[in-house]
This record gives sequence, structure tokens and C-alpha cells, in this order.
Amino acid sequence: MSLPLHSTSPCIAAAMRAASRRLTLLFDEALAPSGLRVTQFHILSELERRASEPPTVSELAEILTMERSALGQTLRPLERDGFIALGRDKRDGRRRLIQLTPVGGDAVARGRPYWAKAHAQFQCFFGDAPLAALRTTLRDIAENPSLSEVLQTETNAR
Repeated sequence: MSLPLHSTSPCIAAAMRAASRRLTLLFDEALAPSGLRVTQFHILSELERRASEPPTVSELAEILTMERSALGQTLRPLERDGFIALGRDKRDGRRRLIQLTPVGGDAVARGRPYWAKAHAQFQCFFGDAPLAALRTTLRDIAENPSLSEVLQTETNAR
């Protein structure tokens, strides 16, 4: 008996994870010449956007919708390779800020054309309107606090 190539499970979480893994693989392949993985490129790009007000690890984890410990593990090689630096906030020395270094800025600049090409190819394949709708839906899933409240309410009611 042969198994179907794709899962027929009704589980939305499984479908989202499969799609995420597939896109990660495709973008990792596209970014390979830059030496960055898509997760690293995303973090460095986010730090570049926030260069005037560098975030703490906790703030960046919230921005990226990541667990703080997972982000910490992802940041270690970026710090080791000189892409980021952890510094102290001049106004509050207890806050450890993540700053993009010039080496990190160069890495983002190297990766940007590869990322842009992959994004454009995906956009061409998927279509402008469907891609915009998908992005909106995914951001809503990632950022809408009501979703957590609904799921917690349902779970607690049992």
C-alpha cells in the first residue's frame, strides 16, 4: 500500500508547520550564496530597521513572536560571527540591547538581493492579491491576542 504524498489531515497547525518548513527551505536555498539562513536574515533585517532604538532580547523575541530561549540560541552564532553585539542601555544599565554591527549590516546587504529574488518569485507564483491576503491572515494569527484568549477559554471550559 502506498501512502499519499501529502497529508490529508484536517489539522491547521500541521498544514501551517508544513508550509513554514517548505518556505524556510526555499528561502534558505535562495539565501545560501550570502551565507545566511532565512531566520538569521530576518533577525538581522529587523535589527537594521530598529537601529535607532535597539531592542532587548525579550523585546526582539516579542517582535518576532519567538520564545526568548529559542531566540537566545539563534543569537549566539550571530554574536560569535560578529553580526550583532550585546550592549548596555545608556539610560538603564540593566537593559541589554542587541545592536547590528557593521559586519551584520554588510551581511544584510549581501543577503537582500537573494531574499528579494526569492520573494519576487514566490509572489509571481502565488499572485499579488492572494499573497497580500495570506500575509494579512498569517500576521493576524501571529499577532492577534484574541486568538489566544479564545483557545484558552475553550480549553479551560473542559
